[in-house]
Amino acid sequence: MCTTLDDKYNKNTFTNIYKQYYKKAFFFVKSYVQDDSVAEDITSDSLIKLWEKLKIKDIDYVEPLLLSILKNSSLDYLKHEEVKRVAFKSITDWHYHELSIRIASLEACDPDEIFSSEIERIIHDTLASLPKQTRKAFILSRFKDKSNKEISGIMHISVKGVEYHISKSLKVMRIALKDYLPLLSLPFLFYFKH
Repeated sequence: MCTTLDDKYNKNTFTNIYKQYYKKAFFFVKSYVQDDSVAEDITSDSLIKLWEKLKIKDIDYVEPLLLSILKNSSLDYLKHEEVKRVAFKSITDWHYHELSIRIASLEACDPDEIFSSEIERIIHDTLASLPKQTRKAFILSRFKDKSNKEISGIMHISVKGVEYHISKSLKVMRIALKDYLPLLSLPFLFYFKH
């Protein structure tokens, strides 16, 4: 039987190409890209490319041409996915590295160490601003670990007088260090309690 030009044209309609090759082409692509919707897109696009080529010239061996189109389209997709994966890994690695630096920096942060010289300066300046008797009572109590009775004997004042001077100095210290009290350690705070 002789084939006419109309028979060839009818054989190469997109519907005929789609019916004849879609299922095999889809499973071929899916075996590589591992994603149904991507496989559907690549298969449809490849069948359109094949159809466009068949409209331009008559091709005797359609399946090898289709396989070549499917292979190249699938490779393009997989190479693009690899580039995205490498870029994502690079971004993830950078974020992980940056996060590690922030964690290490925060773990190394020691508020006592950071503010100790400033706190010492404030204490020194505050002590210097106190009256001589009040300063002496505070130093003997908090830095020399003397009891109120011992301070009373050293300063030749009553125990009530010692309590008054210490109370006065503690009040001034608490005001001077109000911004630092949440950062100070418990033993340090003991020195500034009534």
